[in-house]
Amino acid sequence: MKNEAWNAEVDLLKSIIEETELERTTKWGADVYVINNINVISVGAFKNYVSIWFYDGVFLTDPLGVLGNSQEGKTKALRHWKFYAAKEIDVDKVREYVLEAIQNAKMGKTWKPEKNNKVDLPAILKDAFEKNPDFKNAFFALTPGKQKEYIEHITSAKREATQLSRIEKMQPLVLRGEGLHDKYKK
Repeated sequence: MKNEAWNAEVDLLKSIIEETELERTTKWGADVYVINNINVISVGAFKNYVSIWFYDGVFLTDPLGVLGNSQEGKTKALRHWKFYAAKEIDVDKVREYVLEAIQNAKMGKTWKPEKNNKVDLPAILKDAFEKNPDFKNAFFALTPGKQKEYIEHITSAKREATQLSRIEKMQPLVLRGEGLHDKYKK
């Protein structure tokens, strides 16, 4: 994000990063600093602060205790260091964190999401499978991701009548091997 009020601070943080071997690239409309195609750092300006983001910041030692998690319970590895005033930016300390992040990336310390391909079938879907074996076979021929989309779509409905309606409407898609949201992904 770009906030003109923080231009000097953003430039200062970027100058620290650009002293290193990291390469600047653009991703998601912002500058991202990478090494060996691994995202390491980004800088952003917001309304009340400027922030340096460490993509695998969960692995940083954080001796100053300055790193925060933007969405507790959701964000797994990303950590950020917020600065609410220019005088808070200690160039030497920021450089230490940046160099540690680079070293971690070189050592392969990167967070990898756990893949859980197990899907829990709701009883109402199992009943539909018993009534239509072709539907069952087509469903299990889908990728685990597509299966999860359908299951979440069914189980997000509170009423059984709505769940049954959703199963009925999804059957033609499943039989064609399509995911619930495929039409939007093209």
